[in-house]
Formats: sequence, structure tokens, C-alpha cells
Amino acid sequence: MRKIIVTEFITLDGVIEAPGGNETHHPHGGWQIQYQSPEAGKYKVDELSSVDALLLGKTTFEIFAGYWPTQTGAFADPINKMPKYVVSRSLQKTDWNNSHILRDVAKDIAELKKSDGGNILVYGSGTLVKALLHHDLIDELRLMMFPLSIGGGLRLFDDNRELKKFGLKHSHTTNDGILILEYQPAG
Repeated sequence: MRKIIVTEFITLDGVIEAPGGNETHHPHGGWQIQYQSPEAGKYKVDELSSVDALLLGKTTFEIFAGYWPTQTGAFADPINKMPKYVVSRSLQKTDWNNSHILRDVAKDIAELKKSDGGNILVYGSGTLVKALLHHDLIDELRLMMFPLSIGGGLRLFDDNRELKKFGLKHSHTTNDGILILEYQPAG
């Protein structure tokens, strides 16, 4: 069975919003860019090379589709070639190479996990990730925790009072203080 691997940039106060800068109207957007680490960059390239497909929420998909198709290189080439699945109830079509629209998180992603192929990586996509967590569809949660707080924004874990337990699979700290944490659901 294919695994769903979620990867997130996250602050000490649990915010995943606007790591690159202009994804949302956050007053501290671009916080991740302050930490350009060769170690972290290699981790992200290796992470991408370990999967066969991407799974994205509509907002992240539209940001990616507006940028990656015109890019080339070690990161862009695999993203542009591999299958991309976008979960959206409203998106009617997509022009990005090898993209597929899914409508129902619980049903369609459970079926996708049973299909042929390798593991599937989820970038960002906060709303989608919350739904995946709720439906217990995540096989691995990778957090790159950056050593700063930004005082609010979209958080990965809402105050919904759902208990989810994870076991630590691997951890590593980069030279610039980024904590890389890899978790698997426990029990």
C-alpha cells in the first residue's frame, strides 16, 4: 500500500502559514526563507526523490501550478513530471502536466493509497492535512520546525480536541537550528 507522507514547515508556535512569503496576507510571511541551509535543502530534495506523486490542497496546488511548470532543475523536474493529485470540490480542470482532481478526501485518498505506485508527498496544504489527520490517512508526518514564533496564523493542529498520537521515527537538528522531526501515527 502507498503511504501518504505530509511535510510541513512549522514555527515554534505551530504556524504553517506563509513560509515562503506571499502565499497569504500574513504580516510575517517569508519566515522560512531566512533559513537557507544546504542541509535543509538536501533533505527536501531527498524527500522529493523518495516519492512518486504529490497530493495537494487546492490553494497550494494553484500556487505550485502558477510557478513550477516554468521552472527546471533538481527540484522542479521531478515535480513537473510526477503525478499530482489536487483535492478540490470546486476546481473543474487543470492544465498542469499529469494532474488529477480528487473530490472526496476520505474515499478518494483511501483508494489512491491502494493504487499502484510509490509513496505520495503532501506539501503545505493545511486544510487538506487537517482532513487527512481527521480521517487517519497520514502514514508519516515530517515537520521542519524553525526556531522562531510569529504570533499567530494558520496552525497545523486546531483546537478540535481530537487525540492523535505519534511515535518519533527520526530527528535531526541542522546547523542553523532547524529541527527536522519525522513521526508515524502510533496505535
